[in-house]
Amino acid sequence: GSGSQFSRMSSRPRQNDPASLPEGLGRGRARVGGVTDLLAEARELAPFVTGLRRDLHRFPEIGNHLPRTRARVREALDGAPLEIHLHKNTSGIAAVLRGARPGPSVILRGDMDALPLTEESGLPFASETEGAMHACGHDMHTAMLAGAARLLSDLKDDFSGSVIFMFQPGEEGFFGARCMLEEGLLETAGERPTGAFALHVTGWFPSGTVHLRPGPQLASADEVRITVTGKGGHASMPSASLDPVPVAAEIVLAVETAVTRRINVFDPGVITFGSIHAGTTHNIIPETADILGTIRALSASTREQLHALLRRVVPNIAAAHGLQAEVEISPGYPVTVNDPDFTRLVFKTAADLLGGEAVREMAAPLMGGEDWSYVLAEVPGAMAFLGACPPDRTPGQAPSNHSNRVVYDEEAMTAGTALLAATALSHLAG
Repeated sequence: GSGSQFSRMSSRPRQNDPASLPEGLGRGRARVGGVTDLLAEARELAPFVTGLRRDLHRFPEIGNHLPRTRARVREALDGAPLEIHLHKNTSGIAAVLRGARPGPSVILRGDMDALPLTEESGLPFASETEGAMHACGHDMHTAMLAGAARLLSDLKDDFSGSVIFMFQPGEEGFFGARCMLEEGLLETAGERPTGAFALHVTGWFPSGTVHLRPGPQLASADEVRITVTGKGGHASMPSASLDPVPVAAEIVLAVETAVTRRINVFDPGVITFGSIHAGTTHNIIPETADILGTIRALSASTREQLHALLRRVVPNIAAAHGLQAEVEISPGYPVTVNDPDFTRLVFKTAADLLGGEAVREMAAPLMGGEDWSYVLAEVPGAMAFLGACPPDRTPGQAPSNHSNRVVYDEEAMTAGTALLAATALSHLAG
């Protein structure tokens, strides 16, 4: 299906074809200037970036294998002086831009995958793929990264070192970043990168503003499944059975209470149960009850404590009632930790680029998870949030990430494109 869509789409003229780039941009024109020049040139690239974003939005793909998306990104990069490395185990692309002289390397990342949602945004370029939608802004991330690749390609004779443009699949629960690391991402440029940077759009913040903090910025995210096993029977005679339903209810309450009493409030953790399922009808005591939940933490130590808490509390609550309970924890993404020095570099670069009023330090981390955390565990770097709330909506109140009605302000991509490029240059300049 996606292959035929690409064939059909590729025959139409595109406003973001390399041939339609503004004169000089992406064609090797050398320039020397400050970050404000990058912002002006990002504005010139806006039709290219917006056109690519809308095309990706119209045909989203889910998971680690995104054949049309990868082909579209390769087309958008065509003609730029990039070494293209296609990953074999996923649809990942690592594109290397080498400067005029040897030096350090930096990773810039854009994730490419979509979510399993049916879009109801009302956009004229809404998803044409049933059951898939770019509801988390990854289409914008990819388009901004392609734009940054074009901007930096014009400056390759003016900087030392290399930039690795990481076009990543499978962020939404498929461990795409880890897969790319396992396939040798860090060796792509020949020397291990010394910095890494990613942007994530959100409707929670005003459009064009940049938000980040040093240290933990996003939580680890694990999944827990609890199976309570008893003895089924007739609902009129519970004494002849071992009912797992009240035990499951008690486990939920006991775990929530234990978290408040055993976890340090200054190093927080969260366990939330989102699903409890047992039985088939009203007058039968079932044999089992299943509980599904998520575990979030802002440090490795709290993460371990939460795992241990579940393994201690759950079976003992069940045993007190003569039942058994099994705890199965599926580890997800680790904590996303921003390197303090690199975070300071992003603050300064963003302030120089966009003005100090557009850059804000987050007061607290968010409890969402990100597989960019795998890269930051290997390379000092950071992730920043880029505000993309449409101007006619109120930040934090309109539908936001993961809503099938979410709409982002495309104007924010100009700031994001320029910030990606400027941060890479700032890091390479030392």
